[in-house]
Amino acid sequence: MKGPASAFAGRRAVLATMHGKERAIGPAFRDILGIDIEVPGNLDTDQLGTFSGEIERPGSMDEVLVAKARLGLKVSGLDLSVASEGSFGPHPQMPFIPAGLEKLVLIDARSGLVAIEHSVDLSPCYAIWETRRLIDIADQIRAAGFPDQAMIVRPNSGPAVIVQKGVQTLENLEAAIGQAARVSSDGVARVQTDMRARFNPKRMMSIASLAKKLADRLCQTCSSCSAPGWGVKGTEAGLPCSWCGAPTAWVLHELMGCFMCDHETSRPRSDGLTEADPAHCPYCNP
Repeated sequence: MKGPASAFAGRRAVLATMHGKERAIGPAFRDILGIDIEVPGNLDTDQLGTFSGEIERPGSMDEVLVAKARLGLKVSGLDLSVASEGSFGPHPQMPFIPAGLEKLVLIDARSGLVAIEHSVDLSPCYAIWETRRLIDIADQIRAAGFPDQAMIVRPNSGPAVIVQKGVQTLENLEAAIGQAARVSSDGVARVQTDMRARFNPKRMMSIASLAKKLADRLCQTCSSCSAPGWGVKGTEAGLPCSWCGAPTAWVLHELMGCFMCDHETSRPRSDGLTEADPAHCPYCNP
C-alpha cells in the first residue's frame, strides 16, 4: 500500500547504483512514499570511488553521495533521484571492532530538497584476512557468510592490484589466493569481504532498514515550511546521573530539524530514559 501521507506519491525516481540496491531500497520507497524506483543501464557510479580501492572517493562521503544522486538525475532525465553510500573500518572509539556507516539521499529537483539520512552498523560483515592457503581461513570465511558473502583477493604487499572480486566459490577463491600470494612481495594473499551491496547480504539488510528510516521521515512535514523530512538531526548529551544528578555523556535530548529550512526543536530521548546509570557518571565513577 502506498503511503497516503507522502508528498511524492505517483512519482518515479532514479536510483544511482550498479550493485542491485533497488532490491533493498525499492520496497520501502514504493510502499511508504509511493515512489517507483528505476535503475538506468548506462550509469557508472564506480567513477566516484570503489570499495576495493582502484578509484579513490573524490571528496567527503556526503559530497560523493550527492554527486552520485545528481549523476542519476543527469543520466535519467528524471527530477527525483536516490543514492546510497557506505563506509567501513575500525570503530573510531573502539578500534578493535568493525563499524559501518550507511548514508542515503533523496534529491528532488522540483523543490530543491536534499534529504540525507544515515545509520550506523556495529556488526557489519567486514573483515580482512592475510593467508597463504585457503584452508587456514576456511572456517572464518564460512562464519562470515561465504559463499553468499563474496570475497576480494589481492596481494598483501607489493603490486597494488586486485586478483579477483566477487569470488563466491571455493575453487575460485583457492586459485585467487595462490595467484595473489605468488605476486605478493611477502608471499601472502589478502582476502577481504566484498562490500558491494549485491555481494554483501548483511549490508543489503542495513540499506533496506535505512531506506525505511528515510521514507518514514519523508512522511513527516516541517511545521515552519511544510517541507517533507522533519526528524532527528542530532543529539544533545547531559542525561543526569541517577545518584548525584550530574550530567553524563549519555543523550539527554534529541534535536529535531528540517532538511529545507533552519527550524529546530528538541525533545526528550525517544526511549523514555530520564536518568543515567551511575557507572557512566564522571563523578560517581571517575
